[in-house]
Amino acid sequence: MAQHDLVVIGGGPAGYVAAIRAAQLGMKAAVVEREDWLGGTCLRVGCIPSKALLESSHKYEEASHGLAVHGVKVGSVSLDLTAMMKRKSDVVSILCKGIDSLLSKHKIVRYRGTGTLVGPGRVEVRAVDGTGTLLESPRIILAVGSKSIVLPGIEVDGTLIGTSTEALSFDTVPGHLVVIGGGYIGLELGSVWRRLGTQVTVLEYADRILTGIDGDIATEALSLFRKQGLDIRLGVKVKRATVVGGRCRVECEGLEPIDCDRVLAATGRTPATQNLGLETVGIACDKRGWIPVDALFRTTSAGIYAIGDCIPGPMLAHKAEEDGVACVEGMQSGWAHVDYDLVPAVVFTHPEIAAVGKTEEQLVAAGTQFKKGVFPFRANGRARTINDTIGKVKVLADAASDRVLGVHIIGPSAGDLIGEAAAAMTFGATAEDIARVCHAHPTLPESLKEAAMAVSGRAIHA
Repeated sequence: MAQHDLVVIGGGPAGYVAAIRAAQLGMKAAVVEREDWLGGTCLRVGCIPSKALLESSHKYEEASHGLAVHGVKVGSVSLDLTAMMKRKSDVVSILCKGIDSLLSKHKIVRYRGTGTLVGPGRVEVRAVDGTGTLLESPRIILAVGSKSIVLPGIEVDGTLIGTSTEALSFDTVPGHLVVIGGGYIGLELGSVWRRLGTQVTVLEYADRILTGIDGDIATEALSLFRKQGLDIRLGVKVKRATVVGGRCRVECEGLEPIDCDRVLAATGRTPATQNLGLETVGIACDKRGWIPVDALFRTTSAGIYAIGDCIPGPMLAHKAEEDGVACVEGMQSGWAHVDYDLVPAVVFTHPEIAAVGKTEEQLVAAGTQFKKGVFPFRANGRARTINDTIGKVKVLADAASDRVLGVHIIGPSAGDLIGEAAAAMTFGATAEDIARVCHAHPTLPESLKEAAMAVSGRAIHA
């Protein structure tokens, strides 16, 4: 029986970060992961490969249609999908190897296999060949992540009908792709394949896309995505998706069946807390499959903690990393905190969409009086020079105190710009505080400054 100060089950953003922080604090840490590569869904088949394809497909589209305005003339542009997929895989491989190096640097032991709780303080690691290793530790962190939700009636075969994992590795450009779900996963991957020449139909059950994103921003995004060529249909209930005669058929309530080449089921994610041995330590999940924890990430079983996608909160890699650090530090200090109200969200379409804090809808529902400042990128000098002027920055501030309550961006580099907003809000900044910060010119962040000035009706350039 191997003994450690801390055993982490799961090698994703929550798990490996927790192990590294534990090692920095002097603990003898171990990570249990069944996949060959560490990094979790985010790195292996999620955030990183999808962003690699988004970048490559954007460059392809720009070379095909967007360079003439810059005075750059190109001949016939062709697609090498194999090379594009190889680049994606290389990016993933390099980052995965980097995590291995970090674990080695911090003398963290990695166990390859499926980790299962087998009573208080014990974890059994079952390797692919069936051999088992028993680990003992006074502290165990559950960081098992999440998995794709597949709705009843959608017959996933891993080839023609699949989840985001399959959509990241198509070997040919589909003629027609149906995406079930109008969230960030569906819209990002739908955008990738639309740029490469696929007819993309997005079916969304709700009456809007990107639920959770500020309604005003989502409405503008819907219009832009439709102009780009995405066939987005709202209020559609998918009954089933099957393979018929080598093609896919999607049947929807009240509509004619849709025949297509491939189907992407992008209807959300659920905690991967099954078959974890929770019953051996008396832990019960809630109705959504999450593991309940207290403010120190402690479960109902002494010495066992949980972090990341398997506990309540946004299912985002950066939130999971924050959980990992806070959980381990809390073991020593007795205090831990992650502000889930200030976890940024980013959709890496073009234009990008980013948000932090409250939406207008949330403030109205709560009865909070607020002021709003909006600044369009078309009035920003840097946006003009890079020929990327679509979108805007919106700042929501408390009507009485002027404290910033939410920032919402659709436009160039929104995912980068939201970082300044998150930092400012973390320190309790007012719109006046942001407006008084001298921003370099010409830069995109000037748009945030101007939106903050617009809260009090004094934007200069709009």
